Amino acid sequence: MRRLIAALALLSVCQAVRFGQLCAGNANNDRRMSDTWGQGHYGARRGGRDHKGLDIRCSDGSVVYAPFDVTLNGALTVYTDPKKAAINSGINLAGEGLCFKLFYVRPDRTSGTVTKGNRIGVMLPMQSVYPGITSHVHVQMCDKSNPTEYF
Repeated sequence: MRRLIAALALLSVCQAVRFGQLCAGNANNDRRMSDTWGQGHYGARRGGRDHKGLDIRCSDGSVVYAPFDVTLNGALTVYTDPKKAAINSGINLAGEGLCFKLFYVRPDRTSGTVTKGNRIGVMLPMQSVYPGITSHVHVQMCDKSNPTEYF
C-alpha cells in the first residue's frame, strides 16, 4: 500500500503544471525580489492590500512567450488611472487547466491559440510609470489564488 501511495505521489509531482519561459532574457522565470517599490511575491503588502499575483522579471520591450499551449481569451485593462496608460494592458489566457492573466503586456492578438514558446506580445515600458522598479510581467490566476506553485 505504501508503494502505491508513493508511486501516486511521484506521478502527481511529475504531472504538475509548470510555466515555461515567459519573457525573453529570463529563461528560468526569475522573480522580482525587493526594490524601492516593494516586493513581487504573492501576498506582498501593497499599502492596505495584498499583492494577488507573482512578478516575473522582464525587461521593458522584451518579447513575452506562451508558457504552454494557451487560448487567448481577450485583452484586459490593468488600471483606471490615466497616469499609468503606458502599461495599462494585459491578456486573459487559459491552458493546462489553468485560467490566468498577464499584466503589463501588449498582446499581439487577443483571441485564438498560441503554442508553447511562441510570441504572445511585448512587455510594456514599466520604467516610464515606475522609475527604478524591477520591470516584470505580473501573473495572476483568474480566481486570485497563489500562482507560485506553477513556477
